[in-house]
Amino acid sequence: MNRRPTLLAALTLTAAAALTLSACGSDDSSKSKDSDKIAGADTGSETSASPTASDPAAAERPKIDLPSDLSYTFDWPKTGDKEKDAVLSDSKQSIKAVDLAIVNQDALDKPYLYYYEGEAAASTQKFIQNYVDHKAAITGAYRFYAPQVAVDKDGTASLSYCEDQGKAYVKYLKTDKVKKTKVTAKSYVIYHTSLKKNDKGVWMIQKLVSQSGSPKCQP
Repeated sequence: MNRRPTLLAALTLTAAAALTLSACGSDDSSKSKDSDKIAGADTGSETSASPTASDPAAAERPKIDLPSDLSYTFDWPKTGDKEKDAVLSDSKQSIKAVDLAIVNQDALDKPYLYYYEGEAAASTQKFIQNYVDHKAAITGAYRFYAPQVAVDKDGTASLSYCEDQGKAYVKYLKTDKVKKTKVTAKSYVIYHTSLKKNDKGVWMIQKLVSQSGSPKCQP
C-alpha cells in the first residue's frame, strides 16, 4: 500500500456513488486556511528540506513547488550521521513529490519518479492515478514524526515514520469542495520504507507499506 491510505480509501469506497470525503479532521469548514495550519509547519511552496547547495548532487534534485493550501511539519531532528540525515532529507522530498503529482494530476510526474523505482514506483503510479481518475486533489496540513532510520554498508536503508492525517483532506477539483470529518484512530498512519542509494547519491524508495490506526502513532 502507498501513502495516505485513509485519504485513498475516501476515493475507493465512494467510487460507485457521489464522492464523499473520509479523510480525517474537523467538521468546521468555515475556518480560514491560516487557522488550519500547524504553527511552525513547512508550507507547500518551501523547499527547505532539500539538500543544501554545498551538496554536489543538490542541483540535480527536482524543485518541489506546492500550493499554499498544503503545509508540512516534519518532526525529524537531524541524527548527526551524514547518511541517515541524507535518507531523511530525500524522504521528505519524496513525500512532497508524490503530493505534487496529485496536484498536477499526472501519474507520471517526473519529480516523484526521481525518488521512486521498481515496486514502489509502480504502486505510487496507481495511487496517484486514482486521484486523477476521480479528479481529486489534496489540501490541508500534514505532520510526520517518530522516524526510525537505519543505514547498511551495502548502500541500502530502512525508514519507518508516522503521519498525522488529522487535518488532511481530499479536495474535488470540479467543485473545489472540501468536506471534513472527525479524527479517528485511522487518522494516524505508520509507514515502512526500503531505500537504496543510486549512483547519483540519491536515496530512492524501492518498497513502501503502511498501516492505518497504528498504536505506535497514536497521540
